Amino acid sequence: MTPTAAASTGPVSADLLAALPRYGVGVLYNAALPGFLEDSWEELDYLAVIPDRFWTDEGEGQVPRYTPVEAPTDLLDRVARRLPIVGHSVGLSIGSAEMFDDEHVRQIADWQRRYRMAWHSDHLSFLRVKGLDAHSQLAGLPIPVPYDHEVLDLLAQRVEQVQRAVPVPFLLENNVYYVDLPDQDMTEPEFLNRLMHRTGCGLLLDVHNVHCNATNHGFDPREFIHALDLTRVVEVHIAGGSDMAGMYTDSHAGPVAEPVWELLDDVVAHAPNLCAVTFEFDESYFPALKSAGVRAELRHAREVWERHH
Repeated sequence: MTPTAAASTGPVSADLLAALPRYGVGVLYNAALPGFLEDSWEELDYLAVIPDRFWTDEGEGQVPRYTPVEAPTDLLDRVARRLPIVGHSVGLSIGSAEMFDDEHVRQIADWQRRYRMAWHSDHLSFLRVKGLDAHSQLAGLPIPVPYDHEVLDLLAQRVEQVQRAVPVPFLLENNVYYVDLPDQDMTEPEFLNRLMHRTGCGLLLDVHNVHCNATNHGFDPREFIHALDLTRVVEVHIAGGSDMAGMYTDSHAGPVAEPVWELLDDVVAHAPNLCAVTFEFDESYFPALKSAGVRAELRHAREVWERHH
């Protein structure tokens, strides 16, 4: 089917998620990968991209606000003639209580039309806060939202705004957190399930984030995964991490962490509407990983995918 066959302007049913194309295995684009894409694109079933890194953002209210970065966009146009494109944004900041960037959503809608993305995603977190001068400021990392009823109400409204503007399924990614917030109304799986059922959004399940949180906070990652409504999982992220100052970090440090492969196998076996497994790594690790290392991770992921498909 074509991506537009799954278009929706409101809450997305499990049946529509089931109708999405089953792509298989891909990689999240970074600045180290142009050569790999030219030489080894056949290793990929699709390419995931962070759209925000393909344009310059002049700020809210500026005209024009968004200017394409020419060389990466030209490369993406060439890749799009060979492979499907999936968008994984970072700039929505859907959990920011005091602001919501409608211009950013319209820009994502433009990109969805341009590359005919079958779905798109962002992070269940906030990056932007209002500064003293009334302009927004960026935090260094995505900050998790508290799992309470007030935040659930806010996010449900925001998700529905995105769904009205971008006519394909919208996914949110579970976050990594290093501080456990006290006195929350819900567990993370309960919060995610309620948000998905209320709005019809899908889940981008980052199993490395689950592994990272389980390592730092001492819970069973398999129990966490099976507490989720796995029918809403459309895409999975896998990655590696590293130890730092007594914590295990989501550093995307080269090869996928071994326990993550076990979690991936579990998810692929039990998520009936899963369409894509995305390997992500930080570009600074490419000199150690090299193209051969990227290919090895993709082939390992494909073995897991094909075991259950």
